[in-house]
Amino acid sequence: MKKVIMLACSAGMSTSLLVTKMLKSAEEGGIDAEIFAVSISEVNKVLESKKIDVLLFGPQLSYMKDDYSNKLSSKGIPVDTIDMKDYGLMKGEKVLDKALQIIGGYND
Repeated sequence: MKKVIMLACSAGMSTSLLVTKMLKSAEEGGIDAEIFAVSISEVNKVLESKKIDVLLFGPQLSYMKDDYSNKLSSKGIPVDTIDMKDYGLMKGEKVLDKALQIIGGYND
């Protein structure tokens, strides 16, 4: 079953490289995943129109995690923040692993 992972950052630009690396890692691992990044201004609009499995905020938006966790818990959508080191080093495989762990743990 396809996993849908949404990343949110300030403008959506820096995260696009991370998305590319995550998609490559998913492909290499045989994981069926849709991974995309949006700017913070687009998050609510996307959430209204698309079913996602997890929302990950860039480190610069970590202060928004609790608000969105509360807002999305009734929909069963987990929210977390991307580790600053993994984000800074663009470690797509590590961020993908974290997202899949969150989804797996949430669906059990």
